[in-house]
Amino acid sequence: MAQGCDKEPVQPAATAAVTPATFDPGFSRCGDDRLREECGVFGIFGHPDASALTALGLHALQHRGQEAAGIVSYDGQQFHQERRMGLVGDSFNNATVIGRLKGNMAVGHNRYSTTGDTILRNVQPLFADLNTGGFAVAHNGNLTNALAIRRELIQAGAICQSTSDTEVILHLVARSQKARIVERFIDAIRQVEGGYAFVCLTKDVMIAARDPIGIRPLVLGRLGGAYVFASETCALDMVGAEFVREVENGEVIVVTAAGIESHRPFPMRHARPCIFEYIYFARPDSVIGGKSVYGIRKQMGVELARESPAEVDVVVPIPDSGVPAAIGYASQSGVPFELGIIRNHYVGRTFIEPEQRIRALGVKLKHSANRHVIAGKRIILIDDSVVRGTTSKKIVQLMYDAGAKEVHMRIASPPITHPDFYGIDTPDKKDLLAANFDLEGMRQFMGATTLAFLSVDGIYRAVGYDQRDHRAPQFTDHCFTGTYPTRLVDQSGEKACNTRQLSMLAEVS
Repeated sequence: MAQGCDKEPVQPAATAAVTPATFDPGFSRCGDDRLREECGVFGIFGHPDASALTALGLHALQHRGQEAAGIVSYDGQQFHQERRMGLVGDSFNNATVIGRLKGNMAVGHNRYSTTGDTILRNVQPLFADLNTGGFAVAHNGNLTNALAIRRELIQAGAICQSTSDTEVILHLVARSQKARIVERFIDAIRQVEGGYAFVCLTKDVMIAARDPIGIRPLVLGRLGGAYVFASETCALDMVGAEFVREVENGEVIVVTAAGIESHRPFPMRHARPCIFEYIYFARPDSVIGGKSVYGIRKQMGVELARESPAEVDVVVPIPDSGVPAAIGYASQSGVPFELGIIRNHYVGRTFIEPEQRIRALGVKLKHSANRHVIAGKRIILIDDSVVRGTTSKKIVQLMYDAGAKEVHMRIASPPITHPDFYGIDTPDKKDLLAANFDLEGMRQFMGATTLAFLSVDGIYRAVGYDQRDHRAPQFTDHCFTGTYPTRLVDQSGEKACNTRQLSMLAEVS
């Protein structure tokens, strides 16, 4: 099955011309202007406290999804599952709940939905009884041909119990004619496209898999004699596990009581991990590709200062994600770093803003100006990214209201001009600020004195590579470049091939 694509990226239909004064992007479901993390997955095989450790691992990965959490365990006789809406600490915080999740193997999942409604039946891990026994699957990412496959499955008589793209994996595994469960799973993932990291559990096997170009992250660790899988190394640190290595792109790892084995069901391809893990998604104390996320974010600030200096008095981060880049910017420029914005960490995600005059104050719920630092100063604001631009606009005004003489905005990533389809919840192109305006138009919309973004080359330099070097890795950077690394079947309206044909093509590829 074709995994790459050299075609022009999908372009949405043209929209009516807008100006900085009339641009009104739609609100995100969370009521703010941030990119939303995909999901977090965790699995452990061969430990008597498997469920408790899985809950701890999900705590460490809470930043990757806050809508819901779930754990499935197996005790040698039967499967146990708990799936709840809300935060991990609100659902898996007592011995009673963990006590119901018996067994020495478990998989867990933090959810932020990029496909499917926010309802309990979509909360993962998804579980089904197959003719080979119970099968649970936790998934981080998004399958770009899931809707096309789902339509074919339903037309063939399948009954879907959720609206999540992950469910197609259960159906494809169930319908596979292969003998072993591992072969069935491989048969299933050969039929899907997109970005994914899977951790699956059966009565005697744990399976972990990463998409053929490694868009979504997944790591392998050891805790005594137990094996651990997680979206990030910070989850291994949380449970005291030793980092072994990353699950490689296109790799399927199988864990049994006898140990682990690695399968390579796809032709070898160059890895293209998601650049946004470094920019925003991963926790700063995680390590990706052997590199410190925190260190790279500081270096992004260094590169930004080299590319876009400004005559200012103080460097102010937009907390919390803008802090490392601001430290790097201040270090390189010699301008003092100050916490000119104080973030309130106790704002509920469902705060109601019923009237426009109250809604206008909404930014102050999360961010307050440190007037002592701001008043009478020329300040430079540092943030990691800009999506719709609505929060940036409010914070710029907040700085002026606090007495700033000038407000210069610097963004430690390139302009986001294209939506993502691999597990990041990005708006439609019509709601992306950089897809609708040039640099001057964006500056006018925000109301900043000046505005500059880090270049694509600057991002690569920060990660430690030179794009001019043909040996340098290529990241998944389509949000900046429009170059999508796989086919977008569901977005382009293409029909999925017959699933049996897909299996046969994969076997001979």
